[in-house]
Amino acid sequence: MSGASAMYVIVVGAGKVGYYLAKQLLQEGHEVLVMEKDRKTAEALAEELGDIVMHADGCEVRSMAEAGMGRANVVVAVTGDDEDNLVICQMAKRKFGVPRTIARVNDPKNEALFQELGIDQTVSSTRIIFNLIEQQIETSQIIPLAALKRGEIEVVEADITPDSPVAGMRIGQLELPPNTLIISVIRDDHALIPHSDTKLRPGDSVIAMIKAEREKELREIFAGRKI
Repeated sequence: MSGASAMYVIVVGAGKVGYYLAKQLLQEGHEVLVMEKDRKTAEALAEELGDIVMHADGCEVRSMAEAGMGRANVVVAVTGDDEDNLVICQMAKRKFGVPRTIARVNDPKNEALFQELGIDQTVSSTRIIFNLIEQQIETSQIIPLAALKRGEIEVVEADITPDSPVAGMRIGQLELPPNTLIISVIRDDHALIPHSDTKLRPGDSVIAMIKAEREKELREIFAGRKI
C-alpha cells in the first residue's frame, strides 16, 4: 500500500469498473463490500470474490444500513445509472455521514448535484479512482462525460520528458489553450489532483481535458516542438 491505512470501502455497482476496483482494493489490504442489485451479476461475482459481495439495492436505506455504511470511510457509486449514483452519494453523506463519496457521472445535468468526482472507465477510471481512495484526496472537480462522448472534449494524456520545456514548471505557470483543465498528474503510478503550485517532473504523465480541436496545440506545449 502507498502508506495509507486500511479503510472500509463500499463499492456500489458490480460492473467492469466496480469489479476491478474491488479486486485492486482487496489486494492492497482494504476491507471492501460490493453492493449489486442484479441477482445474477451479484452471484457471479460472489463465486470469485466470496462473501464481500452483497445482493442489494444500494439506493435503499435499509440495504445501506445492512452494509455498514455508517462506518465506511469511502463510498464509490459506479453503477451505470446517474440517478442511482446521485442518490447513493447523497444518502451516504447526509444519512450515514460518510466522509467521502466518489461517483460516476455520465450526464452533465447531474454534475452540480454530485459532491465528488465522476470518472468513466474510458478515462482510466479504475486506476484514478483507486489512487484517489488510497491517497485520500479531496476534490470537487467533475468530468463532463456527455461532452466527451459527443467528441467535443477529449481527455489527453501527455508525458513529461526530461527535455520537455514544462519540466520543472508549476501548473500555474503554464500557458495553456483556453478552457483546458488539468485533471490529474500520474506520478510513480499514483494519481495526484494538481494545484496551481504542483511542479511537473520528468516522468510525470499529465491528464487534461481540452476541446478536441486544440489537442495538438496542447501536445506541442508539452513537447516543445511542432507535432
